[in-house]
Amino acid sequence: MTVMAERATQRSPVSLEGFERLADFAAKDSDNTVKLEFIGGRIGVKRAPDGDHTTIVTWLMRQCMQHRPELDLYAEQGLRVEAYRRGRARPDATLVPEAHFAGDGEWADTEGVLMTVEVTSFDADADRRDRKEKPSAYAAAGIPVYLLIDREVGTLIVHSSTDAEAGRYQDIHIVKFGDRLHLPTPVDVEFGTEKLRDFVR
Repeated sequence: MTVMAERATQRSPVSLEGFERLADFAAKDSDNTVKLEFIGGRIGVKRAPDGDHTTIVTWLMRQCMQHRPELDLYAEQGLRVEAYRRGRARPDATLVPEAHFAGDGEWADTEGVLMTVEVTSFDADADRRDRKEKPSAYAAAGIPVYLLIDREVGTLIVHSSTDAEAGRYQDIHIVKFGDRLHLPTPVDVEFGTEKLRDFVR
């Protein structure tokens, strides 16, 4: 697994089907300490989250349950993303109608997904992966809202108004930790973010 992890951020000639077999092997071989993604024709390693990372996702889950109890926030559900669903991503969280992924396998389609969420990790490729590749992949898949919780700079970045054909979001709104966060339609909730100040380094 170590050699694979070191090479994982390089462009890979592996096919999508080959990637899925590799991802399945990696999940079993690493006891779920790493999971693989395939975005922009590149294999990426998603390492096990730290305690603050997991706490932030749990905090967001609580906010969503309080404001939209008819929705579910799934952690690390695999999604088919990018144009023509040729990528594979594992968002830190995915907001969907209740029981939306019931019966799906490891990689689900993005139809019906309301929002994806990433919480930055403190690794070398976080900038490329979470701030550049993921917004493009999620927009191209037609996901209406992408929320990036950026622990490095203490901000929440809300991407919305999907231009799927161009693979980009047209609206980007930045909120500092501690300010109120509004998540636009179809999520349509607003809440304070003061608690996030407790989970930054």
